[in-house]
This record gives sequence, structure tokens and C-alpha cells, in this order.
Amino acid sequence: MLKNKRYRGYWLLFLVIAVLASIYPLFMGLDVVVQMVENGYVPIDDYPKYVIPYTPVSVAVIVGVLAIPLLQKLFRKHDLLYGSIVSVAVFFLTERLMETKVLVQTQMLVPLESWQMSLCYVPPEQYQTRTWEAVDVLLGGYSPTFKIHFYLIAIVIIVTLLNCFYGFAKMVLTGKYGRKKALIIQTAASVAFLGMCIWACFTAFYRSGEITVSPLSAVLMIVFFILLGVTVGVFSGSFLLGRSRFFSLALPSMTAALVTTAMYIGEMFLLSGNLYRFGKGFFFDGLGGMVLAPVDLFVIAAAGLITLAICITVNRGVDPAEVQDEDEDDSE
Repeated sequence: MLKNKRYRGYWLLFLVIAVLASIYPLFMGLDVVVQMVENGYVPIDDYPKYVIPYTPVSVAVIVGVLAIPLLQKLFRKHDLLYGSIVSVAVFFLTERLMETKVLVQTQMLVPLESWQMSLCYVPPEQYQTRTWEAVDVLLGGYSPTFKIHFYLIAIVIIVTLLNCFYGFAKMVLTGKYGRKKALIIQTAASVAFLGMCIWACFTAFYRSGEITVSPLSAVLMIVFFILLGVTVGVFSGSFLLGRSRFFSLALPSMTAALVTTAMYIGEMFLLSGNLYRFGKGFFFDGLGGMVLAPVDLFVIAAAGLITLAICITVNRGVDPAEVQDEDEDDSE
């Protein structure tokens, strides 16, 4: 495959993009390793913000892009599946090593995974200045279940970005462009979601640690939740082009809603059965014995409906025969 100059050129371009986008996370990881070697720990003032999961995510994506030519040669139909498996395995290996081997010096030395949990509430610069009582009550002690949403975000970033890289590489290789529109939208959604994640890294979306967040924080969290669902919904929809209405429209929309719901479940584990509240009043309070409020149901529904609108647009004008030709070509 690398004998194909056009294919090789695009692959190298994808690799350069992945490396350039990962410079800061890779630098953070290297900084942590150097400090661990020199001191045996990372001082709180020198801790790089959100070195996990973004350094492991970057390593995983780069490995996935490096493997494109080999996997597309060996597995023409399931190249993305195997690439995702390899990359996610690399992510969990790197992530677990950093969680358990890196120590952060606060008032005492704590493993990185425990320190990271506190950053889900407030950004690092507020760690020593804020009032902790409200969070402490919600927290109820360290629990590894807080990483449900943490890992969900990481896997979504890895798999959806790889879908873009593998999808465009396959189009160059086969000359079949049936998924082009879907992959362009997938790329836009994935990059936007990654951008929101980076924004959250440096600001924790301006949360103060209290259960009721500010209007600005509420808006950003709502956009983040919706964009997460839409990114995954468009991802699933990109493989279902030209199918029946249920598969090409309804299924991606339901997937978006379910993933957004999963994010809420992860947040409930983080907050010991509670959720951040985006305001006060009926629209923002839990319904009866439920934790979810009307605004949360609105967010879940919005993710599904926006995905539905995108899938309708993407499927408009798609030639089912052309998409089928791609599938047949992959299976040869």
C-alpha cells in the first residue's frame, strides 16, 4: 500500500497531524516522567493539568495512525475495528501505569488517579483555596467508579478520531467516496468535542465545586454533553448510510441519546448519586424520586434530535448502491 504515493502522502499527513495535535499532552507526559525520576513524585504546583487521560489518549491515537497501512492491508473490511482495539488497549495500559505509578505531592503523596478525581470538580489552581465541605459530602471518599465518564470520554475521542483517519485513508486507497460527507461531519464533530475537552482541562468549565453551577458553567456543560452524544451518533451513522430509516436515522439518534445518558450515569457515580444542577426551579430540580431533572432529559433528547437532523442531511442524495459497492470492495 505504501507503494501508492498518494496513499503514502495522505498517511504521512495524518501522522503529522496526530503528532502536532499531541505535542502538549506528550510534553506533559514527559514532564511527569522526568519529575518522577528526579524526585519520586510530582509537586502539586508543577502538576501538568490533566496529564491523564490526554497523554495516554495521544499515545493511543498516534499508535492507531501508525498502524493504518498494516491494518488496511491485513483487514480491509475491519481495519478500524482492529485499529480501535489496538489503540484502546494502548490507552488503558498507558493510563493505568500513570494512574498507579505517578505520585502527586499535596499535603501528602497521593496516586495520580486520586488526585485526578478532585480535578473533576475544580481546576488545579483552586484546589487549595476553595471550601471543600460541599464536595466532601458528595464525594464520600475515593471510588474508582468516577472514571466511568472519564474513560468514556477518552474512548470516544480515540475511536471517532481514528474513524476519520481510517475512513479518509480508505477513500484514497479505494477511490470510493460514498462516506465522504459523513466523514467530514464526523471530523468536525470530533474536533469540536476534543476542543471542548481541552477547554474543560484548563477551566473545569469554571465550576467552583458547589453542586449548583453558574449559568456559564451550565451552558458549557450542556453543550459538552450534547456534543458527546452527537459525536458518537454521527460515528455510528457514518457506517449505516443508505440503509433503512431505522438503521440510518433512528439507530444513530438512539445511540447519541444513550451515550449522553451514560455520561450522566458516570457523573452520578462521581457525585455519589447526585448530579450538578444547572439552576434552581422545576426545570432544574430532580423529577420526583429521580436524579434527572427536566433539563437533563432535554439535553439527552437534544443529542438524539440533532443527530437525527445530521443523519437526514448526510443520507440525502446518498446512492445506496455506491455505499454497497464500498462494503463489497472491503470484503474482497
